[in-house]
Amino acid sequence: MPDSDPLRRLLDAVLDDANDSLDAMADGVFTSRFHFARQVRRGSGESPMALRRRVLLERSAWQLQRGTSVTDAAFANGYDSVEGFSRAFARAFGHPPTALPAADRAGHWLPAPNGIHFHAPMVLYVDSTAEGETAEVGTSEAGPAGAVVPLMTRHDVVDIAVLLDAVEPLSDSEYTRVRLPGSAPRTYDGPSESLAEVLWQLVVSKEPWLATIAGEEVPDLTPVHDRAALRERHAVTSARWLAMLRDVERRGAWSDRVVDALCDPPESFLLGQIVAHELTYSAHRRLLARWMLRDAGIDVHAPELDPDPIMWHRRHTGGGTP
Repeated sequence: MPDSDPLRRLLDAVLDDANDSLDAMADGVFTSRFHFARQVRRGSGESPMALRRRVLLERSAWQLQRGTSVTDAAFANGYDSVEGFSRAFARAFGHPPTALPAADRAGHWLPAPNGIHFHAPMVLYVDSTAEGETAEVGTSEAGPAGAVVPLMTRHDVVDIAVLLDAVEPLSDSEYTRVRLPGSAPRTYDGPSESLAEVLWQLVVSKEPWLATIAGEEVPDLTPVHDRAALRERHAVTSARWLAMLRDVERRGAWSDRVVDALCDPPESFLLGQIVAHELTYSAHRRLLARWMLRDAGIDVHAPELDPDPIMWHRRHTGGGTP
């Protein structure tokens, strides 16, 4: 996990095999014992030593389930004796490590106030349900990261707006200049050879789907290169798109089927297929636009132009720590 996640650095210090005391943990992140303990408790709801004991017991249970001996598990997880390990394990799990029920193969987590658990091979897993995290699809706000569809659909519409802002400094000739001859990710959309074409397609590609779902006439898809008009159109289209997704989510209608009479011949699609289709091609075009922006002399490494949904979510939710 990147260094921008301060709580994860503290948790790494808690769980480092070499840090078997509070002083060692604090030294690992160059802070005082008192400050370290306060930060960990504030971020996780557990003291550093309690968190360490619980996660290491979870790790030992996972190891035992996969054939590690009780002796090896005891010493691998910081216990000085098998007897001490067995007592701690029995208190935590309700049975000694030598008597693992068959059902234990399905899980090794202990109750936790924070959703932080041992999870191989990543070492840590943070269960979002411990925070009461909910997700709403139909909003452009960053919101929680508890579901993939809400996160990706929000990021998609916001990132298109970011790209529309990024092309503002360009002259008309640079904006419409052919930079990638022959590019056509979806042949029926026409060429995607310039920033003007790519951004146009990013803005309008959702409109035929919205028309199909709402039973409307075919939208006017005559290309428009006026950047102010395109931004206004994106604001309208993205609001309708997110509202549609919110309704689908509310009704649990991802498997509902619509007949696209705009196709020739008419063709049917699942709502879930439509969203996956749009997200796939939008992500490709957004990266293509960044390549073209860089070719036009725009600094695409500026934080606001970072296409990573992880970094976007962190910027808009106060760091994205567990």
